[in-house]
Amino acid sequence: MKHRPFGRTGIKVSEIVFGAGAVGGVLVHKDDATKREAIRRAMAGGINWVDTAAQYGNGKSEESLGWLLPEERKMSGAQPYLSTKFNLDVENLKDIPAQIEERFRASLARLKRSSVDVLQLHNRIGAKPGGRVMTVEQILGKNGVADGLDRLREKGLIRHMGITAIGEAASVCEVIRSGRFDSAQVYYNLLNPSAARRMPKAWTGHDFAGVFAACRAHGVAVLAIRIFAAGVIATDERTGRESVLTANTSVAEDERKTRAVFDAIGAGHGTRGQVALRFVLSNPDVSAAIIGSAELHHIDEALRAAEMGPLPPPVLARLDELYESDFRRA
Repeated sequence: MKHRPFGRTGIKVSEIVFGAGAVGGVLVHKDDATKREAIRRAMAGGINWVDTAAQYGNGKSEESLGWLLPEERKMSGAQPYLSTKFNLDVENLKDIPAQIEERFRASLARLKRSSVDVLQLHNRIGAKPGGRVMTVEQILGKNGVADGLDRLREKGLIRHMGITAIGEAASVCEVIRSGRFDSAQVYYNLLNPSAARRMPKAWTGHDFAGVFAACRAHGVAVLAIRIFAAGVIATDERTGRESVLTANTSVAEDERKTRAVFDAIGAGHGTRGQVALRFVLSNPDVSAAIIGSAELHHIDEALRAAEMGPLPPPVLARLDELYESDFRRA
């Protein structure tokens, strides 16, 4: 397992992070024996980071980790870094720091821990508040999210603070450029690499232009999320958990684009999931790729993909050609 710098923090993170989310769902939907084996395989494979959130399974993911990680530590000595996330009620922001601390302490109780390495805002970021969207002012202003997280850091409850870089790219970049946050979870996959590069005019999708550049300029770690596009890139099997996080995107369109990708690049580069992961790891600006796993063999596939290394330049060039035609749109 290779390791990469986690932004300016001094941490070296395994280039694969074990994602404990509900879309893959191995820590939410499987039995205890399978959950135990999932953590064992990840740690044995050299993964040194686990990412969860209060939202995942309505707390079930954090609850599972509350007994899985201490058990694994006793068995193997593994002590992975741990990050979690919180959502704020946008309709009730009278005291943002207090709401953050209340929700985070509930996470700590589920995790059975006194602190975590990184606490991340899970809300989307945009110009207008509402739904799950928070504004730059609500995040960076006095007694906003950043101030609330700073207070938790001062209390020793967290080491670092991060955001989920979903929403409007201009607002996301403004938050990153503030220098207040150490990490960003960034939407990035072979169907939508817009966070890292300028996309051609024909390409369609939610444009995250400038996010990687802002992170690079300010030493903010990039945790790549949705690397399998909620599983659509990796498999034709559907679980009903294929949620869409971005505008100008649909499961049907991602399926069409995925077919075009694998028709174009051919065989010999690994499974579909391995190709997706290798694409993300081809970008040196990525600190780590968060993998979601529905089955145990998905963890094994991801570990093998890391061993295979980045995709070769000719494959990346074929993807560039596909972006020019919006994946051979008729």
